[in-house]
Parts: sequence; structure tokens; C-alpha cells
Amino acid sequence: METFELAKDYVRYNTWANGRLIEWLRNKPEAVLEQDFVSSFSGIRQTVYHILGVQEGWLKTLRHEMPENTYGKVYDGTMTDLFAALKANCEELEQFVEALTTDQLTELCSFWVPVRWPEFDEFFRPRTEIIQHAVTHATYHRGQVVTIGRNLGLTDAPMTDYMYYLLMAKPAEVA
Repeated sequence: METFELAKDYVRYNTWANGRLIEWLRNKPEAVLEQDFVSSFSGIRQTVYHILGVQEGWLKTLRHEMPENTYGKVYDGTMTDLFAALKANCEELEQFVEALTTDQLTELCSFWVPVRWPEFDEFFRPRTEIIQHAVTHATYHRGQVVTIGRNLGLTDAPMTDYMYYLLMAKPAEVA
């Protein structure tokens, strides 16, 4: 598979995996979703909000727009609204990437992340690398959500591995 098609498949996977996570959490007790738990963020709510905030930022970067810094902000909306916003952003990211040409996928995007890497002034990376990072970042934090959930008694988490997506959600490709 060409790098360009793989980048597009990664965003499809990201939409699928975040959708499975949302469906899993949607019917869980709100008290559990709001419960504080020591991790990178203070629990499931804030971790899902972080996934959304960072994903929104990378989409803006891919569009050559200035992202908002949501790092460290506390989400105070409902879980239903948070899930809807994440789902909508996944679909928006997927539609944006699907519409890119090969040349646009290799185009450099500039970004600056002073919160995490203050030693760098500005980065320039191809869109394909930013897409790969955005999906990997979401995958990392989905794993944290599952771990937090397990520690809070939610033991029925869905499988969201990329290989599972390839085997179960994506039609088999003929060699």
C-alpha cells in the first residue's frame, strides 16, 4: 500500500476506533466517567477531551490554520456533547484527508508546540507524518482510557487495535 493510501486508511481507522470507544463509554455510569484517576489526565473525561483537543489542533495544522492550545484546560460540558464533538471531528478529519491529492499529502505544514517542546521554534513536516502522529497519539490515549476504565471496574472494553480494524472492519484485499 502506498504511503498516501496508508495515511488515508489511518484516519479511517481513527474514526472507527474512536467510534468503538465512544460506543463503549456512552452507556457507562456518568459518575465513573467523571471519577478522578491518576494518569496523564485526571480521568476518562479529561483524557477523551485531550484526544479531541489535540486532534482538533492537528486538523487545523493540516489546514494551515493556527490551532487553539487546549492543553491543561478542563472540559466542563456533558459527556454526550464530548462524544458528539469527538465523533464529528473524526469525520471532519477523515473527509479532509480523503480529499487531499498525493501532492497535498506530501506538502509541508508548519507548527509550533511550546507546551511540549519549548526548545523548538517551529516544525515543518509533511502532512503524512502529521496524520500518522495524530492517529498514533489518539491510539495511545485510547489505551489510557481503557486502563483507567478497567481500574474503575469497566471490564468490557472494545478491541481497537489497527490489525483488528484490518481484519474486522476493512474488506479483505485480494492479492
